[in-house]
Amino acid sequence: MAANTALLRTIPKVDEVLASPLFDPEQQLSHSVAVEAIRAVLEETREAILAGSLTEAPTVDGVALAAAERVRSHSVMSLRRLINGTGIVLHTNLGRARLGEKVTQAVCDVAMGYSTLEYDVAAGRRGSRYSHIEELVTRLTGAESALVVNNNAAAVMLILGAMTKGKEVVISRGELVEIGGSFRVPEIMEQSGSILVEVGSTNKTHLSDYEKAITENTGAFLKVHTSNFRILGFTESVPTKDMVEVAHAHGLPVIHDLGSGVFVNLEQFGILDEPTVQQCLDAGVDVLSFSGDKLLGGPQAGIIIGKKKYIDQMKKHPLTRALRVDKMTLAALEATLRLYLDPRDAMEEIPTLKMLAVTLEQLEAKANRLRDAIAAKTSGCALSVIEELGQVGGGSVPTQMLKSRVVAIVPSAISVMELEKRLRACPVPVIGRINKDQYLLDVRTIEESDFDLVAENIAACVQ
Repeated sequence: MAANTALLRTIPKVDEVLASPLFDPEQQLSHSVAVEAIRAVLEETREAILAGSLTEAPTVDGVALAAAERVRSHSVMSLRRLINGTGIVLHTNLGRARLGEKVTQAVCDVAMGYSTLEYDVAAGRRGSRYSHIEELVTRLTGAESALVVNNNAAAVMLILGAMTKGKEVVISRGELVEIGGSFRVPEIMEQSGSILVEVGSTNKTHLSDYEKAITENTGAFLKVHTSNFRILGFTESVPTKDMVEVAHAHGLPVIHDLGSGVFVNLEQFGILDEPTVQQCLDAGVDVLSFSGDKLLGGPQAGIIIGKKKYIDQMKKHPLTRALRVDKMTLAALEATLRLYLDPRDAMEEIPTLKMLAVTLEQLEAKANRLRDAIAAKTSGCALSVIEELGQVGGGSVPTQMLKSRVVAIVPSAISVMELEKRLRACPVPVIGRINKDQYLLDVRTIEESDFDLVAENIAACVQ
């Protein structure tokens, strides 16, 4: 106890720490923020002495450094940009689709000033926030009408709530998917007030299964594109067009949850089994929903398109206001959709499409440039360019991998695990992956403008 008392007397005063040159005066902190950080460190020091875990006298400089680090960590945005070196184009944990410069500028313009969100400048009166994208979506897809909510799960719930509440919805057992965050189609259906009717088996569903399930209380057929998994082998599913014919013969609508949703045929890039929005509409579905921030390459949103009589029901539904999108989402989505008006603009300006379209030759050259940039900054690691596989990600195209090129890094003074940890701790974190005792950076998902920063971070981390 006597030793503790003696140590307690050595705890510096707040003014002493404030005067320390190690308190990083370049941060230009307000007095109250600085004092709060110092007092927090001093209190932790006091508690450590009383607990017996600190047996040496605390110094002014030691407290100053700890307080400065506390301020720094608290001043850094939790949600901030990072460098994605995983090779996963639509990485859900890393924000899914990147927005291009034109789209980002559109968001900034709307965010920094007043806007035409719900104002019709031509008529000089209140307008609708959905008008900014409805004409664009219908023009691009050929649908009669459109509506946007905050994500595709919300879109499905709104569709069912507006069209089939209290009625039976027939769906193949093999399409009862679970999406991110443990949200499942049956649970979304239950929340909408619809009644789930499963038909077929996990691996096989026939057209007759749908016909036999129709009753007086049937409200719709629901088709869910299994965009985040595939059942392979002894399987059979019903083509959308055949479902539509049977449903319409009985006066029933067909609802299609497409999941990712894409306007461009990806087969040109070697990506198969991902139907376009236009192809699904051509099959005759009445209402279709898909995501904005997956293969479309825009912001998070749930886009609903289809026949006007059903979309009008949704627009009047009370849930629509709870699920509506804000001005920044609408600005990003409108700017993204405008790029699709010219396919060349879409391929050049939408990062998701650009990353999927890049050739192996281009990736090889790009990887060599990143390797050279790192080599120019440090000699503390072995570097090589090797072939690896990446992914589309975001629950899209689960069975296909993307051939890519990566820079493989083996540090000489620290472990690969330590390098990965240190790169995550950088002011602009670098996220890669480890395989066969090598740290890998896939250049497909790294912007060339970030190469110098990546090289500098690696050089700092391997010292």
